[in-house]
Amino acid sequence: MQIKIFNIQIPGGEALNEEMNVFLRSKKIISVEERVVQSGQGAFWCYSIRYVDDVTISDREKPKADYRQVLDEQAFRRFSALRDIRRKVAKDAAVPAYAVFTDEELAELAKIHPLTEAGMKSVKGIGEKKWRNTGIFPSKAGSR
Repeated sequence: MQIKIFNIQIPGGEALNEEMNVFLRSKKIISVEERVVQSGQGAFWCYSIRYVDDVTISDREKPKADYRQVLDEQAFRRFSALRDIRRKVAKDAAVPAYAVFTDEELAELAKIHPLTEAGMKSVKGIGEKKWRNTGIFPSKAGSR
């Protein structure tokens, strides 16, 4: 794992912001930490990005699934609701939505009705840690 730091001036850091976005699209991102830093030269956003260099072209060009076609109508409604919840959880945790759940994981979760802890953990990519850390399911509220 490697670390890259970006310091983007507020205001006026648009070019470096775009450079950071290009960097993010070209790497497999593990985590991003952000802070506002004040110095004698002004205010900056400081981003600490942990990443690995193993993103291949085939990974980036993988065709996106049309889940409206893949899932039946009720499962697609559950998928859409789960995406809305994932978006809020990701925003609250300041992480990318795919770090909470990927679309593939959400599609598999949407197929499970009713959704239980055991059913959720049966989905590839979701284990105890991910289940515990998501905060999505109300049944977990008392278990923290």
